[in-house]
Amino acid sequence: MKKKIIMLACVCALTFIACQDKKESTSSALSSDEIGIRKTSVENENNVVLPDANFTTLQPGESNLIERSFENAPPLVPHSIEDMLPITRENNMCLSCHDKAIAADVGATAMPMTHYFDFQAGKATGDEVSNERFNCIQCHVPQSNAKPLVGNTFKPEFKSEEAKKRSNLIDALNEGVK
Repeated sequence: MKKKIIMLACVCALTFIACQDKKESTSSALSSDEIGIRKTSVENENNVVLPDANFTTLQPGESNLIERSFENAPPLVPHSIEDMLPITRENNMCLSCHDKAIAADVGATAMPMTHYFDFQAGKATGDEVSNERFNCIQCHVPQSNAKPLVGNTFKPEFKSEEAKKRSNLIDALNEGVK
């Protein structure tokens, strides 16, 4: 009986201490306005101030390839996409230049083999773009002149000079598999 009373006293003491810590931590917590880059809460969406930025107006074929930020990073779109939206499965203007069958003839960057591979099924899709990859702007974004909101000291390391311009992701995913 004595052990039970001691155990009960310990549990009560721990519960009391835990409640005190919780009370102190909530009083010094950050508000939702203080968290994140936007500095406003989700309840105050109308107060969001967008950064001043202009997107490129260069048309496809007029722009230069932008070096990747890191190996196998989705490349930035160096040209305007204004007249190419919305991108849907049935209407994807990007494919008119970047499909692997066309890209070399028009001087565009061909989509890599990862875009012709169904990762859920674990098999190649042949000449058909994977259902997971048709929404180009999900990963690829047009270049703008926006100033960075936070500092960046990241220095990328590339395995080769070619990796700065082309994806080798399918090879990297298969490293060590065979």
